[in-house]
Amino acid sequence: MNSRPASTLTLLARLGFDDLGAARSTIDALDATPGSGGITEHLELFALAADPDRALRGLQSLLDRHAEALAPALDDADWMRRIIRVLGASEGLGHFLLRRPAELDALRQPLPHPQNAAAYRDDLVAAVSDLTGEDARTALRVRYRRHVLQLAAWDLDHDDPLTAMPAVGRALADMAGASLEAGLAIARRECGFPADQVAATRLAIIGMGKCGAAELNYLSDVDVIYAVEAGEGIETGRAVEIGTRLASMTARSIQEAGIEPPLWEVDANLRPEGKDGALVRSLESHRAYYERWAKNWEFQALLKARPIAGDPEVGAGFLAITQPLVWDSSQRDGFVEQVQGMRERVTAHIPADEVDVQVKLGPGGLRDIEFTVQLLQLVHGAHDDRVRQRDSLGALAALAECGYIGRAEAAEFSGDYRLLRVIEHRLQLDRLSRTHLMPRDPDRQRVIARATGLAATADELLAQWQRTKLAVRSLHEKLFYRPLLSAVAKLPDEQLALTSDQAEARLAAIGFADPQRALQHIAALTGGVSRRAAIQRTLLPVILQWLADGADPDHGLLSFRRLSDALGETYWFLRMLRDSSGAAQRLSTVLAASHFVGGLFERIPEGAAWLEDDDELRPRPLSTLLDEVRATVARHAGDDEAAATALRVARRRETLRIALAAMVDVIDVQELGVALSDITTAYLTGAVSLAHTADDGVEFAVIAMGRYGGAELGFGSDADVIYVFRDTGAGDRAATVAQRIVTRLGQLTEDIRLPFELDAGLRPEGRNGPIVRSLESYRAYYERWSLTWEAQALLRARPAAGDGDLCADFMALADAVRYPVSFGESEAREVRRIKARVESERLPQAADPARHLKLGRGSLSDVEWFVQLLQLQHAHTHPGLQTPSTLAALDAAASAGLVAASDAERLRAAWLLASRVRSAAMLWTGRTADVLPADRIQLDAIARLLAYPPKSAARLEEDYLRTTRLARQVFEKGFYAT
Repeated sequence: MNSRPASTLTLLARLGFDDLGAARSTIDALDATPGSGGITEHLELFALAADPDRALRGLQSLLDRHAEALAPALDDADWMRRIIRVLGASEGLGHFLLRRPAELDALRQPLPHPQNAAAYRDDLVAAVSDLTGEDARTALRVRYRRHVLQLAAWDLDHDDPLTAMPAVGRALADMAGASLEAGLAIARRECGFPADQVAATRLAIIGMGKCGAAELNYLSDVDVIYAVEAGEGIETGRAVEIGTRLASMTARSIQEAGIEPPLWEVDANLRPEGKDGALVRSLESHRAYYERWAKNWEFQALLKARPIAGDPEVGAGFLAITQPLVWDSSQRDGFVEQVQGMRERVTAHIPADEVDVQVKLGPGGLRDIEFTVQLLQLVHGAHDDRVRQRDSLGALAALAECGYIGRAEAAEFSGDYRLLRVIEHRLQLDRLSRTHLMPRDPDRQRVIARATGLAATADELLAQWQRTKLAVRSLHEKLFYRPLLSAVAKLPDEQLALTSDQAEARLAAIGFADPQRALQHIAALTGGVSRRAAIQRTLLPVILQWLADGADPDHGLLSFRRLSDALGETYWFLRMLRDSSGAAQRLSTVLAASHFVGGLFERIPEGAAWLEDDDELRPRPLSTLLDEVRATVARHAGDDEAAATALRVARRRETLRIALAAMVDVIDVQELGVALSDITTAYLTGAVSLAHTADDGVEFAVIAMGRYGGAELGFGSDADVIYVFRDTGAGDRAATVAQRIVTRLGQLTEDIRLPFELDAGLRPEGRNGPIVRSLESYRAYYERWSLTWEAQALLRARPAAGDGDLCADFMALADAVRYPVSFGESEAREVRRIKARVESERLPQAADPARHLKLGRGSLSDVEWFVQLLQLQHAHTHPGLQTPSTLAALDAAASAGLVAASDAERLRAAWLLASRVRSAAMLWTGRTADVLPADRIQLDAIARLLAYPPKSAARLEEDYLRTTRLARQVFEKGFYAT
């Protein structure tokens, strides 16, 4: 043996040894040990060890202390392979072999596969047969660890540890049950009660948690509940007394200190009333507790319950009592919220210095997956027994098969779960300790990495683990918190039976005006065997409830059906409905709240995808819109009608985006005004580029006026504009060419689906004047004949589309008119006279002045005229007033001391509320409305869109009337007294 060549450091490094000098010295010493057979011929096997240095040290210790036990293995390469693998991965099992060298024989032959529960039970019970006291406990623990040793060797030697993981967890749970059975057998012999009474005490041990689910760890507490029944010749009270003694003694055989160290802790704290409750109860006592006093979390725990030892009939009786209650528990008030809160409390209680190394409890850890799966089971298992699985992987498969979770998500969850469990197993195998913490020491991390068989280095394992945590956390947030679960869990049973005789009555009761038609929509959505139909059947009860919470559930359901029909089997739509946090509820809410949005969705169903991501709902910048317009016109060069059609589609699409953003509070009313104005500008820019060509002999521009000029458009607002041209070669035909451009603009922008009206009523001479003028004509008019109201109209003028130089020259002309050097009292009186005339003549005869949103007292008109009078008087000396925006000018006036801050705030509040109500009325009905409705149903619908709670019609009305009344007081004091 000494003639073998010495091991080289290069070879040892290649095999994975870290301390090369110590390793070579140890190998040389082992080779020189008389009768040892040497170790050099097995060197290549150390490449398989998680920690070759530790494996070598373990072999040295065995040879030093138990050479005779190890000697036979040195002549058997397969046997040595298993020994080296175990010693390299588990210091704890190495210590066991040093204590019990005879158990090396357990590794002589490979384990073909883990044994079943009956085989483990029979073997452990036989190991303690006729034994009592310390001998019995030692025999039980040694036999258990022998099986763990064999299982670990099988696990470490498996080609695919991820595939092997479920079998390992199941075998460990079966071993735990077998150990409890053996411990119970010892207890029956030692408890001190009469043998006949002990025999009549029918005690069952119910496995909970991972043991009950048959997915146990290498070293974990075993959660149990004890149930007892009295057999023939014994009273229940006596059976409970004896059962309590038996339970205590069973646990001591496993967890009390002894010659052979304890196996694990038997934890009975999940029993009724926890640590304060009786250790053992009769079945009837369990029934009374769970039916009357149990908390929601206790039912979640019972999901995993499984008899693992003791009397099987009593165990079955326990399940018969508790399982129906488990699956009914999701109907309890606040069930889902309490379960979610419990998960958050678990995460919050992790010490700060452990969060980033927690494999089980940390964000993206095992508990995230387990809680997600259990919540899905408890909610959907109430009505579908196919998902009532104890183990996490089985439950995932069932949830996917039944359409409650996507197949892709199930596959990802399953892979992530297996990976995390393998890491957890290797962490616990390392020292046979109950830990879920990734070590921070790089050397120990490297050992864990090699032990998993999934990574060769610590860095590789950590990178893989971090990717997994991120993926798990992302999926958890999508699925665990999705509001679908809370809503389903609160639905009474009959609400899921959408085809029952009571369906119409139920639909009517929750707010559907035409339940028969609603049932037709439901039948169309859920009929057939497609995956879409399966998902709709799952989600529709929830969506119906969300729709019923809206102002018009019937229209919402109709819109939802049309949207579903348009999108069909589109993957992203089905996934969004099922998985996206809040998106399905958002969709249901907007469909039941807005006829305007429902109509747009019919043409642009893909817009539903934006509800998943607030960034997708945010208004696109004007520069981006203009880039798209230019690309569209270029793409359809030579085909104006096709280009105009594409521009219309883009305008509808962006209007839908803004409507959704406004309804889900991504933007406020001021951002809404800017966004709608930008969409209008982009639309006009495209139309002008089609109607006005470079060789038509004129420059042409569109000037925005009114609310469009102020970037204050609402839904349904007309676009106030004036048109200007300048001759660049057309000569006498210039006016005709410009008129033709204006006519063509009207044709190109006409849209039946989303009406678009260009209103040139603010041009000089109003509707009596020419619709388009040359720049020089404007100049001459303003110099000679301009009226005060026309200067006032120019206050909100700004360039919109057309030739830039012409726009700039027009704005220079407008500035001279709208910001006069002086504005006397006579001009101010004229403004006041016209305002009074507008109030008396333009307000519809039957309209209530207090309720008219545009012309009523304290409404938009009052605020705008108040601000515009200040601009005419002071903009020349206060440049901050030189803005087309009403609110910006109001702020500037307050900053300049022209209006008190409190008065400015009252005016601002009225302007904002009137603008919001006006847009909300359009969203609700799909029609422009300028009057606050008196009908309570209509008013309630508008109130909901303004984020008031349901049934707030009176509250909105009071708020509006009060706000505008206060604004009117400011207006009358400041406008007429100025």
